[in-house]
Amino acid sequence: MERLSARLLSWASLIDEKTLDQAKTTARMPFIHPHLALMPDAHLGKGATVGSVIPTLGAIIPAAVGVDIGCGMIAVRTQFTRSDLDGRDLAELREQIERAIPLSAGRYNNKVVATAQPRIDELEALAEKSGFDPESYAGNWRLQLGTLGSGNHFIEVSVDELDRVWLFLHSGSRGVGNRIAGHHIAVAQRLAKQWWIDLPDPDLAYLVEGTPEFTRYIRELRWAQHFALLNREEMMDRVVRQVSEFLGTTVDEQERINCHHNFTESEKHFGKQVWVSRKGAIQADAGRPGLIPGSMGTASYVVEGLGNPLSLNSSPHGAGREYSRSAARRTFTHDQLREAMVGIEFRDTDAFIDEIPQAYKPIDTVMADAADLVTIRHTLRQLVNVKGD
Repeated sequence: MERLSARLLSWASLIDEKTLDQAKTTARMPFIHPHLALMPDAHLGKGATVGSVIPTLGAIIPAAVGVDIGCGMIAVRTQFTRSDLDGRDLAELREQIERAIPLSAGRYNNKVVATAQPRIDELEALAEKSGFDPESYAGNWRLQLGTLGSGNHFIEVSVDELDRVWLFLHSGSRGVGNRIAGHHIAVAQRLAKQWWIDLPDPDLAYLVEGTPEFTRYIRELRWAQHFALLNREEMMDRVVRQVSEFLGTTVDEQERINCHHNFTESEKHFGKQVWVSRKGAIQADAGRPGLIPGSMGTASYVVEGLGNPLSLNSSPHGAGREYSRSAARRTFTHDQLREAMVGIEFRDTDAFIDEIPQAYKPIDTVMADAADLVTIRHTLRQLVNVKGD
């Protein structure tokens, strides 16, 4: 860990100047308490750095939570081992998962299926209690539950160091969460202009605790966070079903972990009750299980938090980009992607060039930087990768 200023601590050994400058700017906001914690996977984001933990007194920066509210990971450890998959056509399993779960931006379910209905009911009740209608943001939000999205979101079948099979996926609150986030970012920016607040970056506009705008944001934010959590649960149930059908045996779940990495919670740190916005970071209280994925084609990790107080009980959420998507497409080739994915069943298309492992920081370096934040329980290696364009 390196103390860059009184209000900025960094665990990132690999970081560029633009990202550092952005983090320093955020750390100077007057309501930061006690300091911003920069995670090992930190990289340039919108307004606030991806891979930062931002504790605030009496205010929240909506863009510091991010536009994919509640994005995170879920993993299930099964009773199967790698030998149960040997000799089987893993392309068939990949295709079954792709048929069961809508992939890519703008792709949703055609109807609300039976497994999703109780979760829809739960979200409807929560929205009513929160005093808002999610349809005002997305009329088809019910059809979005149980869908993956695109970008760095994925579904994987992996094995750990004991060759035990894990099911692993990464997704968030989809279009409805994005629209909720976008609305409140715009509200914060409008209020900043209305009150002549001079901001170093328009995306650092904030909402003040105690105002109607803040209260509404918190209610809708929590709804979107819960949508994201249930979205992962619904998709994982479908993955479990497809694996059961593929192997002809019911999956016995040995363990299930579900954690956010784009979210806000009220927590006590250094003697103050603060709002902790983790933008690309997971909660890592002592003993708390967590999930840190690598990039496409590399290892992922099941971890346990160490409760490091300087990090605000946090840890990285993944590898962190080194190349923007456009830069990755200019730099790397389809053949390089194929080489990186040797031995892994995936949909072989140049649509995923910007997700090539070389576009990300080495996950081994990120995990070494995080040695005082988490302990590694399991190291997972991919057998099957599913992504949306």
